[in-house]
Amino acid sequence: MKLQQLRYIWEVAANNLNVSLTASNLYTSQPGVSKQIRQLEEELGVEIFARRGKHFSHVTESGRQIIDIAGEILRKSEKIKRIAQEHSDERKGSLSIATTHTQARYSLPPIIQAFRRRYPEVSLHIHQGTPRQIGQMVSDGQADFAICTEPLDMYSDLVSLPCYRWNRWLLVPEDHPLCAVERPTLAQLAEHPLVTYTFGFTGRSQLDDAFDEAGLTPDVVLTAVDADVIKTYVRLGLGVGIVAHMAIDATQDGDLRAIDASHLFSHSITRLAIRRGTFMRRYMFDFIHRFAAHLDASTVEEALTTPSTEVERLFRDIELPIR
Repeated sequence: MKLQQLRYIWEVAANNLNVSLTASNLYTSQPGVSKQIRQLEEELGVEIFARRGKHFSHVTESGRQIIDIAGEILRKSEKIKRIAQEHSDERKGSLSIATTHTQARYSLPPIIQAFRRRYPEVSLHIHQGTPRQIGQMVSDGQADFAICTEPLDMYSDLVSLPCYRWNRWLLVPEDHPLCAVERPTLAQLAEHPLVTYTFGFTGRSQLDDAFDEAGLTPDVVLTAVDADVIKTYVRLGLGVGIVAHMAIDATQDGDLRAIDASHLFSHSITRLAIRRGTFMRRYMFDFIHRFAAHLDASTVEEALTTPSTEVERLFRDIELPIR
């Protein structure tokens, strides 16, 4: 049994049984992947993948158990490499971050810029996706950190650390009726068509909850995961944009009027999630501290060894910054 064979079966399963895509991702040949998987199955005496002709049709029951263990072995082998690298050169390595568009576009750039100046030999990788996708990436070991607003409670192996609070602002054209309202109410907002985030992204649930509690039904005419797309349609007159405050650029959005709506909605909390058992390099602690100043190395280490049900207690008395 070879580590390479375990990587092949893990990647094939992760790529929906697409051997061609797996081979491409691993910079090898499709016949080579198929051959190594067949040799592993012969050595173990069981089929990992059921076949229909020349193609894999599904993962067998024994195959599911083997693939799960293979994933654990691959993560531990990566941890071994990182430990060795930590002792050889603490300033070299890689950092993979799974996050949403809003975080990648508006929150992370200054952090990454400063981090790169401090660690020029650490390669950075940003993967964008839905909250569920990025949580899965970290749970599977494909990324080191997940950064998003939505809860990742469905992943029991992840530790979620609160980083900062944020709220929403309205964006409208300069001649919009709401420009004459100093402090708009939910009822006034509900009189206009709205353009905002897709459900499941960027704290959308708090927005829906506010309208529900007020007994109002908002006219959401368009949703998007990208604040820049929302702004585009606001400029076209499609409706009132509701975006995260951090997504408003005073220079680039100077043609729009920004109206504080934080009194209408409860604050959302952006969190950084780490898989338990992750070998933490020094530069990883440094990145987290840059992203959230209250998360120093000792606090993160304590959280990683605290039961999930008790993690929130560690931050009970901390006043999170507002962005």
